[in-house]
Amino acid sequence: MIRKPIALFMMFIVALLVMVGCQTKSTTKASVELSDAQVENIVRRSYQYVALYNVIQKAALDTTNPASTGGFNKMSVATQLFDHNVKSIARPNNDTLYITCMMDLRKDPVLLEIPAFDSKYVSLMAVAYDHYVNVPLTTRLGDFRKPENVLFYTERTERYDGEPIEGVDRNLEMTGDFAIVVFRVMPQANEPEKFKKIIGQMKRVKMMTLSEYRGGKTKAIDDIEFPPFGKTDADVFGNNLLKVMQFVFNHTTFDPNDLMDKGVVAAYKPLGIEPGKKYDPSAVAKIDNEQFRKISQEIQAHNFTLLAEPGKFAEITPRILRPKGETNLEAIVIASVIGPIGLPMVEAMYPPVLTTNGKPMNAMNDYVIKMTKDELPPAKAFWSLTLYDMQNGFFIPNDHKKYSVGENGGMKLNKDGGIEVYVAAEKPEGVPEENWLPINRKDEDMDIIMRIYVPDLEKLKTWSAPKAEKL
Repeated sequence: MIRKPIALFMMFIVALLVMVGCQTKSTTKASVELSDAQVENIVRRSYQYVALYNVIQKAALDTTNPASTGGFNKMSVATQLFDHNVKSIARPNNDTLYITCMMDLRKDPVLLEIPAFDSKYVSLMAVAYDHYVNVPLTTRLGDFRKPENVLFYTERTERYDGEPIEGVDRNLEMTGDFAIVVFRVMPQANEPEKFKKIIGQMKRVKMMTLSEYRGGKTKAIDDIEFPPFGKTDADVFGNNLLKVMQFVFNHTTFDPNDLMDKGVVAAYKPLGIEPGKKYDPSAVAKIDNEQFRKISQEIQAHNFTLLAEPGKFAEITPRILRPKGETNLEAIVIASVIGPIGLPMVEAMYPPVLTTNGKPMNAMNDYVIKMTKDELPPAKAFWSLTLYDMQNGFFIPNDHKKYSVGENGGMKLNKDGGIEVYVAAEKPEGVPEENWLPINRKDEDMDIIMRIYVPDLEKLKTWSAPKAEKL
């Protein structure tokens, strides 16, 4: 009489455990097999976010980065041109000074108090994880002639909806909670008195939260844990892509009507990554990390080949480094690979300097770049040539700390108003020190990027970038 109820009870317990087990198992995503084409689509749609996640996190938190601010809602003022120790970003410039402002906009808007500047070129660029480039202030448009207060926020910023604030001249809504806001300031280093004055103006830039501006205390921002950033973009693709992308999704404003936004959200949904979700490693798809790493490296290599195709690069350039809605996937991928957080073409052009024989520059050889007076870049502000190693996009280390030729990095025109720039392991006899870019004699591919600040777009139609001739 007693055994039957016990048996029935035991059967009930077993059935319940099986049901619980089945439910638990159903919440765990299985490994997914993705074709190379599927992975390529995901990587291409992710590249802008991965690249800027690395850039922003390194600028704020990388203790090995000499240009780091040491945290969010902090800023750094670089009163010297960058050198080869800066490795937080591919292809940094060596011709402007930087003020870097790292913003956490979740709990409080952040305000910049900006003085007037006497430099012939200053711009303010603002970028979030989505790598859409905004330049709200620039001397090209007459800005920086008078002091100005600018407020930054997002649609998620607590207790602020964009309403006017007394004393604030502009309100700028960002698309991401974590943003990098960068001043580029031409130091006019060849004019010592002006240089000193400009440095003083840079030091007068102030950053504060809206709470501080109103006389209160800033809100603590120590309640967040960031996924690790990578030494390279391929490291993120190969180590912790899904965790990074879930974090990025949760701190980015997506437009349901924007094709690129819809594309990246749709690509990640089958993997268990969606805006607003909490990252759960047991609930996301198991992906082949090495497959993602490998294809990201292939995409990187392919985009570098575009530098050797002037026609293709010129076709893409008008859409590179633009605000949201003014670019496309091809343009934003090449910008994210070759040089993140650059300026749009109305502010600066970045034509590559190719070789006369069409082969990559290599440090086993020396080169010369010649321009007559009439062949100089059509810059309304200034221009420069900067040398990098091709693999990483870093300056070539050298004891002379000489990485660029230009008005700020140093240059010397010849008696006819032209210039000859030498890329060589030893300075050729008779060549001015200012016109020599030192290299280390080894088997290393290199590239040279020209920067033309405030280009004359009409003259650019008939101008061609110079070429490097192997000696």
